[in-house]
Amino acid sequence: ASWPEGTVRVRDIMTRPAVTFRQEMLVGAAVKAMRARSIRHAPVVSDKGRLVGMVSDRDLRQAILEPALRDAFEDVDRVLKSRTVKDVMTWGAVSATPDTPLRQAAHLMYANKIGAAPVVDHDRVVGMLAVGDVLKTLIQMLDEGVISKPGRWGVEG
Repeated sequence: ASWPEGTVRVRDIMTRPAVTFRQEMLVGAAVKAMRARSIRHAPVVSDKGRLVGMVSDRDLRQAILEPALRDAFEDVDRVLKSRTVKDVMTWGAVSATPDTPLRQAAHLMYANKIGAAPVVDHDRVVGMLAVGDVLKTLIQMLDEGVISKPGRWGVEG
């Protein structure tokens, strides 16, 4: 990759388009969609397409397993067919904009202990920034010598 002059921005490395889920989506459909797309996080949007939260594979697993364990696996089918993403998602997701400096976005993700953040522009989800994107970028920058003095950090190859 060739890095732009100046500060690297979220827009330079985010995954787009983001796979979004509607808050009315059933848990079972969300599980299938995550598996089919090999993703672990999805922004949740309202009917008008505005970000309302995030759902993770962990949220979905908990929604399935907690009642299943409590009720000796009798209600798994009911949960898959009746509970919605809105019932299990995290409300008020930490997000970035396409112009957010990568350093700031990485700090937000680290400080909030999150694995991914939706990228929002004018109230619309335009991409996703995952920890994997940040690590891949770090590796590329180290390989290309963009980050000076890599030996200082013990990362020389």
